[in-house]
Amino acid sequence: MDRQNLTLMTDLYELTMMQGYFKNKDRNETVIFDAFYRTNPCGGGYAIAAGLEQVIQYIKELRFDKEDIDYLASLGIFQEDFLEYLANFKFSGDIFAIPEGSVMFPREPIIKVIAPIMEAQLVETAILNIINHQSLIATKAARVCYAAKGDGIMEFGLRRAQGPDAGTYGARAAMIGGCIGTSNVLAGQLFDVPVKGTHAHSWIMSFPDEYTAFKTYADMYPSACILLVDTYDTLKSGVPNAIRVFTEMREAGIPLTFYGIRLDSGDLAYLSKKARKMLDDAGFTDAVISASNDLDEFLIDSLKAQGAAITSWGVGTNLITSKDNPSFGGVYKLAAIQGSDGNFIPKIKLSENSEKVTNPGNKMIYRIYDRETGKIKADLICLVDETYSEEDDLLLFDPQEPWKKVRLKAGSYTLRPLMEQIFENGQCVYTSPKVMEIRSYCQEELNTLWDETKRLVNPHKVYVDLSPKLYDIKISLLDKMSDR
Repeated sequence: MDRQNLTLMTDLYELTMMQGYFKNKDRNETVIFDAFYRTNPCGGGYAIAAGLEQVIQYIKELRFDKEDIDYLASLGIFQEDFLEYLANFKFSGDIFAIPEGSVMFPREPIIKVIAPIMEAQLVETAILNIINHQSLIATKAARVCYAAKGDGIMEFGLRRAQGPDAGTYGARAAMIGGCIGTSNVLAGQLFDVPVKGTHAHSWIMSFPDEYTAFKTYADMYPSACILLVDTYDTLKSGVPNAIRVFTEMREAGIPLTFYGIRLDSGDLAYLSKKARKMLDDAGFTDAVISASNDLDEFLIDSLKAQGAAITSWGVGTNLITSKDNPSFGGVYKLAAIQGSDGNFIPKIKLSENSEKVTNPGNKMIYRIYDRETGKIKADLICLVDETYSEEDDLLLFDPQEPWKKVRLKAGSYTLRPLMEQIFENGQCVYTSPKVMEIRSYCQEELNTLWDETKRLVNPHKVYVDLSPKLYDIKISLLDKMSDR
């Protein structure tokens, strides 16, 4: 996981297009590309932005070394003058982005790249790879944490992740989404996040009996003593042996600071309620009951509804792989080309599918909040030269069904520009917060969502509107295209 040159982590057609632009010098205009997604993952009402720090690292280290050039030359499709250009390549453009941990919605730019088209084309694949993965896992983690209703969620999916990078950067994204810790020690080292864990069934099985295994573990880790109680028989053996060990610790004067049991199989609602009564009757009312076993947000929500006495959850496979929705679906589309006068000419992509028609131009995003509650009313995509004042009425309309309108009265709402500049003329001008700081920011962002938007099934849709000026440009381009 040491930092590595990811320059060739790109699709071949990015490089063949670059050579095409290189051979047609007048085609290397400055352009704008937007990275965005079309549908919220997991059937949810929002997504969480993640991965920007890795995008920054990638752009900073973007270079073709000798081994890269030699490999490309061996393919027999790239000409010598183009390879010489690549040998001195450096990103020189501007990048704007939604900060990590932000709540975001479909069709609004997550990342905007303003650069010569050869440069903007090259970075497409890596940006999508990084943003798609981490945003997906951060969103899944936020849903799981929401279902737990304040209980701690530990991410422990490393062994089920699709490779080391997915396991480690997925753990990073899960922490951003709200997890309290990860089992991934490398993620803990790289990102300065809490690492947590107990022991496996093999620990119990390696001792002559369950009690001895528990006792040995408690002697070694008295201040973090969570005992796995389902190796043999949860209620007849596991919980009684755990209570015996806790009793001996208490009688020996050992502080019971963080202790309890973990359930990893069986009817978790039934077993947790029975175990809770047994622990309480023995005087261990503050003992933790943790649970694992192929959990996701829906199972946790169901267990909570059944009154399960579980206060800590370990979530692995279904979180680290986002098993029910394993891809985020982010895309990267050309939005504008700079003309000879320096102004950007809006470009649009048409499609038989209306949801694939792009929003043209050089854009920014305003987030609109209800002033009284601080909750999100809508997002407004507009052109960068447009300005809005909270002292004026604001007319919003649905760009898909423009007859649906709402007028926000002056003083009833607040505005916040959502995107921040990350690179300027190829130089990074942004400092990424630490992961735990991003996590705290993400919790603040989630608090700006209405409960109806956060619900797991059939959530309320947050509207992403277009400004009248942007909407008119889009309709004009569509009309011109249809007349051809």
